Amino acid sequence: QVQLVESGGDLVQAGGSLRLSCAASGRTFVGYAMGWFRHAPGKEREFVGDISYSGSRIYYTDSVKGRFTISRDNAKNTVYLQMNSLKPEDTAVYYCAAGSLNIRSFGVDYWGEGTLVTVSS
Repeated sequence: QVQLVESGGDLVQAGGSLRLSCAASGRTFVGYAMGWFRHAPGKEREFVGDISYSGSRIYYTDSVKGRFTISRDNAKNTVYLQMNSLKPEDTAVYYCAAGSLNIRSFGVDYWGEGTLVTVSS
């Protein structure tokens, strides 16, 4: 059984930082791209960014560029989302995702259950 388990969601003040983690288990993710989505109340789910297996290719949506950083540790089967300069509009449930190809272009094979990030003003 494949599992992606997110952690690190919390309540933080605007301007603060959080680091989300996503641990993968149940199968090998060799070669898989990993990514993050978010879903805010009343809005559609938004693709935040993804990272290739080697880490050589990283993509961010415009709204988080310069503030968020995606990284991964393949030895630990873990991907991270470092979020700095957080804004109230970053409030959302953040989901980890894995895809055998480029997630942005080809979609998601596996989803995590999400972790809530709340940014207060």
